[in-house]
Amino acid sequence: MTESTTSAPDPAAVDTLSYEQAREELVAVVARLEAGGVSLEESLALWERGEALADRCESWLEGAKVRLAAARDRAEGQ
Repeated sequence: MTESTTSAPDPAAVDTLSYEQAREELVAVVARLEAGGVSLEESLALWERGEALADRCESWLEGAKVRLAAARDRAEGQ
């Protein structure tokens, strides 16, 4: 099989997803993996997509922590 049969978008597009979009797609990927019935190749592609989505979610959450800390520091300085 030379072409992946997943319907997942291009991995490069992960960087453009909002937190909510990435989380929603990650939930769908996990559900497909848990359901089984996909080829090894597709399972690996789903796993890789899930890892990229999880990294995107983590990046959003880390950014939110930084923004909250900055807002807290500004509030305390006033």
